[in-house]
Amino acid sequence: MIVAMSRYDRSAFPPFAVTVDLVVLTVREHALCALLVRRGEPPFQGYWALPGGFVRPDEGLAEAASRELAEETGLRAHSTPGQGSAGAHLEQLATYGHPQRDPRMRVVSVAHLALAPDLPTPRPGGDARSARWALVAELIGQGPDAGVPLAFDHGGILADGVERARSKIEYSSLATAFCPPEFTVGELRQVYEAVWGVALDPRNFHRKVTGTPGFLVPSGSTTTRQGGRPAQLFKAGGATVLNPPMLRPES
Repeated sequence: MIVAMSRYDRSAFPPFAVTVDLVVLTVREHALCALLVRRGEPPFQGYWALPGGFVRPDEGLAEAASRELAEETGLRAHSTPGQGSAGAHLEQLATYGHPQRDPRMRVVSVAHLALAPDLPTPRPGGDARSARWALVAELIGQGPDAGVPLAFDHGGILADGVERARSKIEYSSLATAFCPPEFTVGELRQVYEAVWGVALDPRNFHRKVTGTPGFLVPSGSTTTRQGGRPAQLFKAGGATVLNPPMLRPES
């Protein structure tokens, strides 16, 4: 005989918690970098991890992610690309809930992806002992840091966030989230090259981005910050979907 368990019998369920983890990406010195913090407390004390924390009883998931982002970077969040240095683009990435992902208890993490222009040296917060920018190419590719495991399941979360960014800049204007409010076509090309990890033909890229309706809008100004002749400055246009898309070339 099978007896149905009452839905109000809470004693049958172990305690669990909800956290938010942040994949914070930026382009520094023409390379895609991710924000890591070194944990100062168990579990995984001394390991590098993604920034994040527990969701408080009085806040929602988006509020928690925005709070953690502000604590770790000093940036406020927005969900629309093209805001430049006014803040960071923040969107929900995925949910991770393997029963053994956290040795303390059952912890479900709702990961978020945050993108922003060249960010300053990070400052640790919460239970973090230190913080740094790490090269994505070394963390999820080949290099001296490739064999260093991250805490919890953060290595997989990081890889998912990077792939989301790489794929999304193909068909959306999300690449402008890595740029300041006004930028040159060359600076935007460097973003694509850093995120995709490939070199792009400058002339072909210029033709594509300036020929895509609503992608870029001339600001009416020029700059010489890249050296040489003055280059035209652009702002992100109103388009959120690129048609035709910027297809990622083979690595």
